[in-house]
Amino acid sequence: MNSEIDGADLASAREHFIQYLNDLKRAHATILAYSKDIEQLVSYLAEIGKSKVNQVNKNDLEGFLKKLSNEGYTTKSLSRKINSIKTFYRFLKNQNKLTINPAAEISHPKYEVKPPRILSKMEYRALRDACRSDARTYAIVELFLQTGIRISELAALEITDIKENELVIKPQENHPMRTIPLNKAAKSALDKWLAIRPKTQSMNIFVTKTGRPLLVRNIRTTIDRYFKIAGIEKAKVNDLRHTFIAHHLSAGTPLTVISKLVGHKRLATTEKYLDLVKGQMTENVKLEEL
Repeated sequence: MNSEIDGADLASAREHFIQYLNDLKRAHATILAYSKDIEQLVSYLAEIGKSKVNQVNKNDLEGFLKKLSNEGYTTKSLSRKINSIKTFYRFLKNQNKLTINPAAEISHPKYEVKPPRILSKMEYRALRDACRSDARTYAIVELFLQTGIRISELAALEITDIKENELVIKPQENHPMRTIPLNKAAKSALDKWLAIRPKTQSMNIFVTKTGRPLLVRNIRTTIDRYFKIAGIEKAKVNDLRHTFIAHHLSAGTPLTVISKLVGHKRLATTEKYLDLVKGQMTENVKLEEL
């Protein structure tokens, strides 16, 4: 790989970088995000006459970020772009293709991290009611609410991952395999969907009408649509996972149990929800099983 990058243009370096991420078995969504970010950077650098790895300096990178800011990118989006750029240039530096890393001193913009949104009892009931006639979406919503599963994990679920009243979550993005109990509500919703699921060679639990695996972006778009139908504002798919965690904390489920169920690497990550629960939760109830 080293000799191929020597003196190569940025476009070629980007291809090697993406291959490197694939070799590391990084998540598909992560690789796609890095790929698009660096492609956007390479395109900008070409516009200012820089096509070689060793031509780029810190000012060029800051010019790119300033351009994005002027185009309306949020500070959070810019911070993600910076992560991609820093990772790209660390890769080049580690491959001895750079003497000086132009991204090393690029700093992240400060932005306020909003607390997780927790759906109230009335809101998650409204969401269920809104999608009740859509068996696939209803099963997806129930899995989010009853298991706290990540959207990427849900998209990757296969039929063989259902073990009677348990759900096996395969290793993903350095998260180890774990098993989550399926309560009556989740199991019933899954069974109703599987009974009408299109016959296909795909093993994925959630598929389109034509039998293709339902992608993360498809799931996000679908849930966003039902949020609107249910009249739930300023909510995102990940907030269903936050709701699972918060409601169980409010109901007295031990931190260690919740942390294991949702796949947190550190107990401290789960603990961060404690103050949030005290401030936002008003009902000391578990999610109801339908």
